[in-house]
Amino acid sequence: MSETTGASYASAGVDIEAGDRAVELMKEWVKKTQRPEVLGGLGGFAGLFDASALKRYERPLLASATDGVGTKVDIARQMGVYDTIGHDLVAMVMDDIVVCGAEPLFMTDYICVGKVHPERVAAIVKGIAEGCVLAGCALVGGETAEHPGLLGPDDFDVAGAGTGVVEYDRLLGADRIRTGDAVIAMASSGLHSNGYSLVRHVLFDRAGMSLDQRVEELGRTLGEELLEPTKIYSLDCLALTRTTDVHAYSHITGGGLAANLARVIPDGLHATVDRSTWAPDAIFDLVGKAGQVERLELEKTLNMGVGMMAVVPADSVDVALTTLADRGVEAWVAGEITERGAHATGAELVGDYAK
Repeated sequence: MSETTGASYASAGVDIEAGDRAVELMKEWVKKTQRPEVLGGLGGFAGLFDASALKRYERPLLASATDGVGTKVDIARQMGVYDTIGHDLVAMVMDDIVVCGAEPLFMTDYICVGKVHPERVAAIVKGIAEGCVLAGCALVGGETAEHPGLLGPDDFDVAGAGTGVVEYDRLLGADRIRTGDAVIAMASSGLHSNGYSLVRHVLFDRAGMSLDQRVEELGRTLGEELLEPTKIYSLDCLALTRTTDVHAYSHITGGGLAANLARVIPDGLHATVDRSTWAPDAIFDLVGKAGQVERLELEKTLNMGVGMMAVVPADSVDVALTTLADRGVEAWVAGEITERGAHATGAELVGDYAK
């Protein structure tokens, strides 16, 4: 009589041992992100952060955010490069948190895969850990989930959540902005992590380009350009708030420059941004021409070369630009705050881009 083999988790496609190995491989990277307030190590059911560190605040406000990196993960999958996508994840989360003036404290991640490849998962976590170091926050934990049948064996997605803290009377935002304030733009490192559904459709489906194709105007292959990590501005923004009177920040993500800037402009005021103050990187022109994408469509989908904006008093501009330059951040005065006219919408771009 033959024996009957019963079903198991492994036969259903979930490899617990591979998951355990992935955890072991990622531990060294997570350790590099530790802050003094973090208790315990990787592997607990919850990450622990010593809240007594907040006693130095008079009225601490906790700021939180969560995000992912969208379809940019498919570029990483196709190229077999997994240690840059983590930078994108940290930037998308922590640069949202710093907008209100909050110091990033800690972050957790969620990695969903069709099949656990331990070295691949560890590479993703390595990138997240490196991003956390750049943002000044700790990576206190996360989850790797194996979803066979829902995702292909090489498919994956990432998401993360973060927490920061800001003193109540140092909270940045629309209520601080005044007429005559200057709008300072900080250069992006490229497409960052928004608009990739449009980019992939235009460059691959319509233009028939390939990731290994070298593009002269980019100075590298298309894949290398598309995987350029999102710039993390967190520590730069915190430095700026220490040296000058910042009124507000705007993280330029999905929705584009005007829509994101409008989110921090109060009723009655208007931000005008002059396109002639900068020339977008070649990738933006490439997407526009390859897909015959109208300028307004590009601008409401992509960052057009600006990843973060700061609103500061006019008399603080020189100090602000010097602070950013000293930190290696390319920045310039891109616009100003005025009274809102009858037909104004909060923020708008005017003029033509520099050549």
